[in-house]
Amino acid sequence: MGDADNRSLLSLGRGLEGATLAWNVAGVVVLALTALRAHSVALGGFGLDSGVEIAASIVVLAELGGSDEHRQRRTLRLIGWAFIVLAIYLALQSTALLVLGIHPHHSPLGIIWTALTAVVMFSLATAKFRVGHAMGSQLLMTESRVTFVDGLLATFVVLGLVANAGLGWWWADPACAYLIVIYSVRESMEALKLGRAVQPDADLGACGQSCSACTNLCEVPNGGVSDAP
Repeated sequence: MGDADNRSLLSLGRGLEGATLAWNVAGVVVLALTALRAHSVALGGFGLDSGVEIAASIVVLAELGGSDEHRQRRTLRLIGWAFIVLAIYLALQSTALLVLGIHPHHSPLGIIWTALTAVVMFSLATAKFRVGHAMGSQLLMTESRVTFVDGLLATFVVLGLVANAGLGWWWADPACAYLIVIYSVRESMEALKLGRAVQPDADLGACGQSCSACTNLCEVPNGGVSDAP
């Protein structure tokens, strides 16, 4: 594959990630308004999840551009903790609504937007995986799976909203929020794991320090020593 093809794929990958970012930014606004009007914890939770996904997209865009790895890992850790806070909030809020028996209102706009989000996320996930596979980017392929799960979450939220509106199953709304809790915990563990990961350094000596700035004598496997450069 030539340099021109690589640049084209990289540009396409950035464009897809930018589209994901833009949709989630709009989604935060729409979901916040609909959640407040309908008193829906599922819509509110999905909106908060979209906020965390925005940060994740920014990280991916930065990494595709070749930015500093230490800063990326620190940002991933922050995203991981953000998912944990989101999970705790939704678990407490959903439990309170179920115990108190608070019935959320119907939200036609919430149903329409979330259904559209599911379609858009599934389409973006498929496109990002294909582009990532073509350019050999494990990062983009992995992130495409996160986008796919986001589409699944949107589908579950739609089902809960429709069950509430059509069948009067008011408990389906907070119950769907528990699915977002499970997802948030899983994503937090993955983000924290990636944030702690240390990239292998080919310039490390036997002492574990960088040879480029070392002035000591290191042991070599045959029992001798070698001068540091």
